[in-house]
Amino acid sequence: MISRRTLLAGTAAVGLPLPAFAATPAPAKPNLFIGTGGHGHTYPGATLPSGMVQLSPDTDVERWDACSGYHRTDTSIMGFSHTHLSGTGIGDMLDVLVVPTRGPVQLLPGPLDNPDAGYRQRFSAEFAEPGYYRVALESGVRAELTVTERTGYHRYTFARGAGHILIDLSHLILDKTDQSPLITDASLTLDRDGTLTGSRTVHRWAKGRRIHFAMQLSRQPDRVAFYGDEDAEQPAGTRGVKGNRVKVVLHYDDAGAAPVLIRCGISAVDVAGARANLAAEATTWDFDAVRQAAQRRWAKELGAIAVEGGTADQRTILSSALYHALLAPTLFSDIDGRYVGLDRQIHNVPKGDTAYSSLSLWDTYRALHPLLTIVAPAKAQSIVADVIRQTQQSPYGPPVWPLQGVETGTMIGWHGVSVLAEAQAKGIRADYAAAWPGIAKRSFDFTAPDLDNSKGRDLYDAMGYVPADKWFESVSRTQEYAYDDWASAHLARAVGKTADADRLLKRSGNWRNVIDGKAGFAKPKFADGQWWTPYDPVQLGHMPKPWWRDYTEANGWQATFLNQHDVYGLIAHMGGDAAFEGRLDALFTAPSTLPDNAPPDISGLVGQYAHGNEPNHHVAYLYAYTGAAWKTQAMIRRLCTEMYKNDPDGIIGNDDCGQMSAWFVLSSLGFYPVDPVEAVYVFGSPLFERATIALPAGKRLVIDAPGNRPDTPYVRSVLRNGRPWTKNWISHADLMQGGTLTFTMSATPVKSFGAAKADRPPSRGRGAT
Repeated sequence: MISRRTLLAGTAAVGLPLPAFAATPAPAKPNLFIGTGGHGHTYPGATLPSGMVQLSPDTDVERWDACSGYHRTDTSIMGFSHTHLSGTGIGDMLDVLVVPTRGPVQLLPGPLDNPDAGYRQRFSAEFAEPGYYRVALESGVRAELTVTERTGYHRYTFARGAGHILIDLSHLILDKTDQSPLITDASLTLDRDGTLTGSRTVHRWAKGRRIHFAMQLSRQPDRVAFYGDEDAEQPAGTRGVKGNRVKVVLHYDDAGAAPVLIRCGISAVDVAGARANLAAEATTWDFDAVRQAAQRRWAKELGAIAVEGGTADQRTILSSALYHALLAPTLFSDIDGRYVGLDRQIHNVPKGDTAYSSLSLWDTYRALHPLLTIVAPAKAQSIVADVIRQTQQSPYGPPVWPLQGVETGTMIGWHGVSVLAEAQAKGIRADYAAAWPGIAKRSFDFTAPDLDNSKGRDLYDAMGYVPADKWFESVSRTQEYAYDDWASAHLARAVGKTADADRLLKRSGNWRNVIDGKAGFAKPKFADGQWWTPYDPVQLGHMPKPWWRDYTEANGWQATFLNQHDVYGLIAHMGGDAAFEGRLDALFTAPSTLPDNAPPDISGLVGQYAHGNEPNHHVAYLYAYTGAAWKTQAMIRRLCTEMYKNDPDGIIGNDDCGQMSAWFVLSSLGFYPVDPVEAVYVFGSPLFERATIALPAGKRLVIDAPGNRPDTPYVRSVLRNGRPWTKNWISHADLMQGGTLTFTMSATPVKSFGAAKADRPPSRGRGAT
């Protein structure tokens, strides 16, 4: 299996007039170093929203906390590569490394603990803002980076005297479990016009992916030296090299005579695509003009949300979280519309459409995609159209973790269906019927090929659960397959497949078969129908093999509350409102102990609740379904203030392509989608005094919480456009109409708010009554 590695009190004035706010202020500047320390796995370099190029420094390629190629605690930089993953628990990418330096030529980076042994360089004066990065290297080079969508721009200012630039195509993320060769079919070619082109095939996470580039320089080098495998220098006058690990060094006799600018286009299709991307987007040598264009693009996107109140750090955290939520999925189609499909063939997107990569769907279906339907609905629609195409083209049907034209099968389920079903429920137009054959094949054809994410589908269908003695991660599989059945049932009904919808809806109740209602826990169940004994919810399962787990990045405590789509069914199964509320209390107050073999993904513990990983992200909101909304409010405020910091170690776990960040954005605004397919948002606890969200057609949604302070986490009442709103939730359709939601906050619990069954959120299409 591929996998990844006290409450507040005080007083608030009630019924006070709204404060006199000025015009909506500009958002706080994001801190791009949030998440680059700890286990956040983000990068600080230059990119655009969903840009194909992520031009950023690389500091390490060997340890888990450098999955993005960068970690804030490192003290030397290897160079600057053009592709990066944001927040993932597995590493890949880091294509086309550029190393500007002086002194003797070094062809290997050297170890992290001894920069002098290779081309690594210590650094200082690091600066990053959206669309731009700058750093001073110990060789005396000042490096600056900016981007267009498909090209990277470099500006290197050398000290006077000789210098050189190394292009290293052997650079990539490494892992002790990898098997060589990790790079094949690499090549570098210098054209007569001075354009450098190259390609390589990478067999890391997205095995067999191809990357191609075309690079131009503002100053032609005085000498060029190519190096093949084993770092063998090619004869003088050579204009190219082929092999597995190839490099080229561009020598300048007086590198400091003028800045050396590089512009580099990339493509997953071919060198011609990289050339075309470069020609279309790199039309100037004016680095500062490109930087300013990137800044304008980011200012527009980040201007979707503006807040007032809270602390300066909280406002920075919000802007940084929105920034990280807009990085992925990433552009994958060339300027001419060509891209590599999940069938590994070259396709063309329809005019005006876009193909995407880096869809971390096991993570991002929960909050990132719902956030995009609010702040970037046109982008959400574009992603939906591409997920439909991917479902059609992939031999595995609906995607779960596609990367660079490769379905990696990482994590479990086929959660692309959630993104589609949510979009359909929210009225986003798309050809959902075109996706149905692929969804039906994944749902009902048990002879269809499987990757690790969908193992045990046949037993799940025949027995009602995945047996723990047949497949690893069986408890999580059963519950997440059930969620995907719920989403697929919605789509089936929408496209007129009523019988299939009924079958899927019934099967979406299979979660019951791995929840021992009497014990109040999710348990491994064997093929003979017996539960695993003796059961310990802290453990990862019965472990018949050292690597075998019965839960996906969770233990029994965390997996007990995976259900997102049938919350009232789960409450009834576990004994009713009071019993279920008690189980939630027990989750949040249990000792925060984990077994020695727990993966690092289980982090950010409050009791046994794990905020640092996605399976629990909706759980604090489940109190609202029992009528105890005040407990949701208190816990959400606590999580917003304890799990996020304005610091490199400011994200409590992997950011996972923006999911951790999207949770903060939505929760700090005061609402969250427990089940995205239900197309409603459950209220939590707004963090700010006012938030203004720009909506389509010039509409605005204003969320007011006058007098909101750190000691007022509880909601006393809500008004919508000046009228009482007793429900503890709001539909997406109502939210997108705009207007004003006014929260009156309180320092003490208001247990009556949202307590009536008529005011509790719907689940599985029905209310608590």
